[in-house]
Amino acid sequence: MSMYDFKLTFALPGADTNAEQYLDALFEAGCDDALIGIGSVGTIGLDFEREAGSASEAIDSAISDVHKAIPGATLLEVGPDLVGVTDIADLVESTRQNIQKFVTSGLFPKPAHFSRTPIWHFYTVATWLASRQLRAIKLEPSVIEASKIAYRVNIEVQKRQLEQTDETSIELGLTA
Repeated sequence: MSMYDFKLTFALPGADTNAEQYLDALFEAGCDDALIGIGSVGTIGLDFEREAGSASEAIDSAISDVHKAIPGATLLEVGPDLVGVTDIADLVESTRQNIQKFVTSGLFPKPAHFSRTPIWHFYTVATWLASRQLRAIKLEPSVIEASKIAYRVNIEVQKRQLEQTDETSIELGLTA
């Protein structure tokens, strides 16, 4: 058994739903190993530290627990997945400056999204960092495993969102 740190973000049923009403239900459903964020109307974020046999088991059980507590909640994102330089530094217990040196070296993985503030899939970055066995980087295998599962689940979430958008587009007669 290993300890897995990951984040789940859900849309609540009803856009104006107050997340506070679900706090007791989440605790009773087994989410007592999560810090819960309720700062954004209509969404809820849970930062888990869950012990399980695998990252997949930890994440799947947490999603199931949230669905038990909040019927109709929609999974929006699993983390760690999409990250910037500061997030990477936090996840590998390094400095932002140290990570920025890697980014500008020309060898660092290419971002998933190019912009003024690039974003990477953490699994891509973590495997790259792990392959270099750098002393300045602290990277637990459980973090790499959780980021891989987060990446995979987020792909499925994006596919579901695309299918829902396509259905709406067809209903509106907007298909190409």
